[in-house]
Amino acid sequence: MTRSQHLRVWQREAFDLYQRKQPSDFLTVATPGAGKTTFALTIAADLLARGVVERVVIVTPTDHLKTQWALAAAGIGIMIDPTLPSQGALGAGFQGFAVTYAGIAVNPNAYRARIEHRATMVIMDEVHHAGDALTWGDGIQEACEPAVRRLALTGTPFRSDENPIPFVTYAPQSDGSKTSVADYSYGYGQALKDGVVRPVLFMAYSGQMHWRTRAGDEVAARLGEPLDRAATAQALRTALDPNGSWIPEVLSAAHKRLQEVRRDIPDAGGLVIASDQDSARAYASVLTDITGTRPTVVLSDETGSSAKIAEFSAGMDPWMVAVRMVSEGVDIPRLAVGVYATTTSTPLYFAQAVGRFVRARRKGETASIFLPSVPRLLALASDLETQRDHVVGRPVKDETDLFAAETELLAKAQQDVGASEDQLGQYRALASDASFDRLVYDGGEFGYDALSDDQGELDFLGIPGLLEPDQVAELLRSARAKRARERGTTTTAPAADVAFERRSELRRELQALVGAWHHRTGAPHGVTHSRLRAQCGGPPAAQASSEQLQERIDALRAWALKASS
Repeated sequence: MTRSQHLRVWQREAFDLYQRKQPSDFLTVATPGAGKTTFALTIAADLLARGVVERVVIVTPTDHLKTQWALAAAGIGIMIDPTLPSQGALGAGFQGFAVTYAGIAVNPNAYRARIEHRATMVIMDEVHHAGDALTWGDGIQEACEPAVRRLALTGTPFRSDENPIPFVTYAPQSDGSKTSVADYSYGYGQALKDGVVRPVLFMAYSGQMHWRTRAGDEVAARLGEPLDRAATAQALRTALDPNGSWIPEVLSAAHKRLQEVRRDIPDAGGLVIASDQDSARAYASVLTDITGTRPTVVLSDETGSSAKIAEFSAGMDPWMVAVRMVSEGVDIPRLAVGVYATTTSTPLYFAQAVGRFVRARRKGETASIFLPSVPRLLALASDLETQRDHVVGRPVKDETDLFAAETELLAKAQQDVGASEDQLGQYRALASDASFDRLVYDGGEFGYDALSDDQGELDFLGIPGLLEPDQVAELLRSARAKRARERGTTTTAPAADVAFERRSELRRELQALVGAWHHRTGAPHGVTHSRLRAQCGGPPAAQASSEQLQERIDALRAWALKASS
């Protein structure tokens, strides 16, 4: 049949469901990094082998992804041509071709004729892009309607505009709207539990911003503090100005984290996502000064961008700076550290960007993404595990709504940019600095004052292979509870109860760290406990006092930091 015996659990479940239903249309929503490509190609191989279809057409958002799909298909014996023009003949030996949504929109009738000519399966990758423009949706509808089978894939929240996505079923809701219905869904939360994807630590940075408004007034404000929409946008743009101090300081912190990761994973890479090409070039210059190495710069309209991405993905260089080329679909498994340095903050784009970092390669990995500490981005980071559908007809009354229309938000952002360019010199970023504000993880926020006073605490969190996702969360919660007690913010309780709870909490923390040490070094739990007792003294952990347990925790953290230096 196919290589389905090698499928992950979710892929096998979805494959079996498809086999039972044998549908004309099938929509799969699976988190980035989960393996949608393998799942889709397994179905294609099975349909080809059984003679249900004779040809496979793959539709992608970008030219780079056409090549990526063709290479993946070749790996399971399906020959796909990623270079076929709309009027050209498919060469001998090829079982199908790849084309972009834009390519189909240019000449949908030509592609319809191809699909009508033979029994065809169409795979629509990141199908929400079929709603990017009415011409794209209309083109896909026209060209792909004769297909025997259509398999739609998406890994991110569906777009929130009013453009229906072709071949997707919508169910009416009580408020008059319609919501897309997936045949199979596999969200980030479940994939995280299954170990299919990495957990993501969001490192939010604030700082003091100073800018001149279009009216000529000079304003100073802290990034992330309560401001109106216009002031928040200007504070964010000031932070992202490469001439200020916020960008160099955050890039330095991100590079430090990447260096820590590369001690254990030598090919780990970092990605800076910029708002525009000028900023991308400027950030690359800053990174060159920080690292001594010129990063790879990928600009969407430059010839050879796809080749640059492929070369970076296969190489060892530490950093890439890009605008939109790697926001979605592009597979660079070695990415481990990111800097979200763009003003675009729609749920769709944010999820696409984060999706570049979640693909897991080994047990115990985490990804670290540095971002500005503004409410909208923090909300998106906290809401990472939420599964969303495409809603048509839902009224948007609040511009802070996470489902606010993508097109409306992007139009507003473009208006802001256009106004600043038309009135050059009236708005101007004057100065900025950066300071760590909080860490967002597992839906919770942990401010700097909730973490340990130990300067190595943030370095300790996320060291590859040392902590499991639940252990990271437990460590953060324990640290926050500890600091809360130190500030006297816990409720009053009898001294004996407080001591008992404190000792239980420390025992759990010690157990988590010993387990993490085992995952990193292979040392059995009992051996580690014995070493700690030999170094720190005292009885077994079950009988140890709070002070003795804390001493062992501190010792184990010191071992971890020493091993990473």
